[in-house]
Amino acid sequence: MQYYIVDAFTSQPFGGNPAGVVLLPEGGGFPDEGLMQQVAAELRYSETAFVRRDSEQEFTVRYFTPRYEVDLCGHATIATFGTLRQEGIVPAGTTCMNHTLAGDLEVRVDERVMMQMATPRVVKRSVDEGRLCRIMGCKAAAMLVEIISTGLPDIILPVGSLAELDGLNPDMDALTALSRELEVVGVHAFAAVGDGYTAHTRNFAPLYGVDEESATGTANAALTHYMQRRGMTVPGGDYSFLQGEKMGRPSVVETSLTADGQIYVGGQCRIVARGHLLI
Repeated sequence: MQYYIVDAFTSQPFGGNPAGVVLLPEGGGFPDEGLMQQVAAELRYSETAFVRRDSEQEFTVRYFTPRYEVDLCGHATIATFGTLRQEGIVPAGTTCMNHTLAGDLEVRVDERVMMQMATPRVVKRSVDEGRLCRIMGCKAAAMLVEIISTGLPDIILPVGSLAELDGLNPDMDALTALSRELEVVGVHAFAAVGDGYTAHTRNFAPLYGVDEESATGTANAALTHYMQRRGMTVPGGDYSFLQGEKMGRPSVVETSLTADGQIYVGGQCRIVARGHLLI
C-alpha cells in the first residue's frame, strides 16, 4: 500500500495539519478494520485516510484516528484529494464524489481542494456553559454555546478576545468525559476580531486522542453555519479561519457558503513524504 504524509490547509511544508493518506490497490477492497486501526496508530497523525478508487471520479474514503474510526475528517479529505491531484490520478478542474460514512460528498479538485460538507444542523443537546468554561479555562462564553454538525458534531465556544482564546488550557480528562456525555467530537473555540480573518480558532478533541488540532475542516464549516445564524456570515460569501497559531502550525481553512445554505470547506495542501507499507 502506498502512503503519504500530507500537510493540509497550507502551501508550505511543516505548516497546516498533517494527515496520513493510504492509497489502496485498484480493484481491491478495504483491509481488515483492525489493520487500518493499527496503521493509523503507527502513523500517529490525528487522522489517516484510506482511499479506494471506485471509478475515474468516484472514491470511497474511510478515516481513522489513532484510537477510532470516524465518519468524516475535513483536513484528511483535503490531503487525500490534493494528493490525488499532485500524483496525477485526478486532473485539476475535476469534480469528484467522495463516499464516506457521513454521506456522499462532492469534492472540487483544483489548485485548492474544496469539499462539500453534510447539511448543517444544530444538535439539540443542552450544554452547561459554566461547566464547559471551567473545563476550558475561560471566564464565560461571549455568545450562546451550541453543538453544530456538518458531518461531525462539535461544541462551538465563542470567546471574547484573542488573548482569551490563546489562554485556553482545557482539563483534557474532564473534556473527554464531557465529550463522551454529549456525544461530540470536542470543542471548537473561536474569537472574531476583525483583522482580515473571519475568526481565529482552536480545536480540542481528546476523546479521539487529539488534545489540539491545527486545522479542522468540519469544525470550521460548523462555525460558518453558527456565524450565519447570527448574521456574521451570509450566503454567497467566502470566509477564512486561522487555526494552529498556538501550536506553531498556522493553517488557513477556507469556507464557501452557497445561496442554498450548503457549505464547502477547503484549502491547499503539501505532500511532505511518501512510501510503501510493507504489510
